[in-house]
Amino acid sequence: MSLLNPVLQPPEVKAYLSQGERFIKWDDETAIASPVILRVDPKGYYLYWTYQSKEVEFLDITSIRDTRFGKFAKIPKSQKLREVFNMDFPDNHFLLKALTVVSGPDMVDLTFHNFVSYKENVGKDWVEDVLALAKHPLIANAPRSTFLDKILVKLKRHLNPEGKIPVKNFFQMFPADRKRVEAALTACHLPKGKNDTINPEDLPESVFKSFLMSLCPRPEIDEIFTSYHAKAKPYMTKEHLAKFINQKQRDSRLNSLLFPPARPDQVQGLIDKYEPSVINMQRGQLSPEGMVWFLCGPENSVLAQDKLLLHHDMTQPLNHYFINSSHNTYLTAGQFSGLSSAEMYRQVLLSGCRCVELDCWKGKPPDEEPIITHGFTMTTDILFKEAIEAIAESAFKTSPYPVILSFENHVDSARQQAKMAEYCRVMFGDTLLTEPLERFPVSRLCCAVLGPGSSGHTLQPRGSARQDPHQEQKEPIFWSGSPQQGAWWRS
Repeated sequence: MSLLNPVLQPPEVKAYLSQGERFIKWDDETAIASPVILRVDPKGYYLYWTYQSKEVEFLDITSIRDTRFGKFAKIPKSQKLREVFNMDFPDNHFLLKALTVVSGPDMVDLTFHNFVSYKENVGKDWVEDVLALAKHPLIANAPRSTFLDKILVKLKRHLNPEGKIPVKNFFQMFPADRKRVEAALTACHLPKGKNDTINPEDLPESVFKSFLMSLCPRPEIDEIFTSYHAKAKPYMTKEHLAKFINQKQRDSRLNSLLFPPARPDQVQGLIDKYEPSVINMQRGQLSPEGMVWFLCGPENSVLAQDKLLLHHDMTQPLNHYFINSSHNTYLTAGQFSGLSSAEMYRQVLLSGCRCVELDCWKGKPPDEEPIITHGFTMTTDILFKEAIEAIAESAFKTSPYPVILSFENHVDSARQQAKMAEYCRVMFGDTLLTEPLERFPVSRLCCAVLGPGSSGHTLQPRGSARQDPHQEQKEPIFWSGSPQQGAWWRS
């Protein structure tokens, strides 16, 4: 038992997201651009788009890792698409209409869904509000009931051109045992033929729950229910339910004063919430079906919801905290021959990491652009400026707390070091810490980038003949005076 009254409320979906907006969805691989209407369902489970053919594609909100607008959105490479969007004309304003949604099961296997709005700056609100839904604590920590409700939402939005639910969609959603699906549909007086359809009005939540109970009976829950309900009575009273919660679900080690046991009057609220029968509800009785839905609810979440919110003291100095850190951040795979990608900096920062590593090496002529790679290996390299741009874009999208840049500097060119410093100053702007701070709590460093730097004093490049080039040395790029005097700066 987590809490009698859940702390977290489901995310609020803004009206304009549910109403939808016209976009053009494009794909570089196929060079196809298609008009769509983009929407979010009212419960915030899916971002979905409808084509002119009425075909619908769904993207689970939980799979969304990032949203990007303007210059950070993807730009078509296909000449055909560039012509469609008039990108070769100087006043095309494409970037003011571009929207990219990034999804994937992990940080490497990503899919980019690209949209262009008909009006300027429409995507700006969409990227903020869709990402806020995707990063809501309940989205990634939802109770079992939410996952079952998501099935109903998808079924009632995945309609055929006549606006009805194809029965075949049930078989696709529950593919394990077709005969059981047919039997459950029959038990709910719904058609079961492969080519049949169901009116959305004929599938309210109560009917869908009955379908699930027929499809997936829970005899083990019935056994628990029987051991606590009144003998020969097909229900639990609120006193019986309170006893079940206090004896079976409550941790007996808890202090009774700080964490008092559930009272029958509190339990009545659970009966009102989960009991499908109005008569039982009025009598303070819980049926076996109500018991199932109670156990599927947020009150029985594995995680304590109050721990999903900020509950730590964030007024201490930075060195009082464990910091979520990343090693060889740029690598998408192994340290010997893996691919490097600036995208990895975005993904680790979006996931809550607050310390990223940049292994900096001298760039080659003619551009002499500093690069990031894993030295003396077969890993690929990326440009230093691309990594800094990625960090600047994503640093504070999902967390306001300071980002620490861990530089491993192998650049022994003063000219290239000056480039690196300039990239940091320009791209990070006011967020880069340039003045030493004393006795400042971490909360005062919100939305600040911390990295070793200087106020323009002598450069101390690495890579001298006395150093072993194979040995990793974590040193700041620039020092103000000797290394012993180095400090974190806002650049």
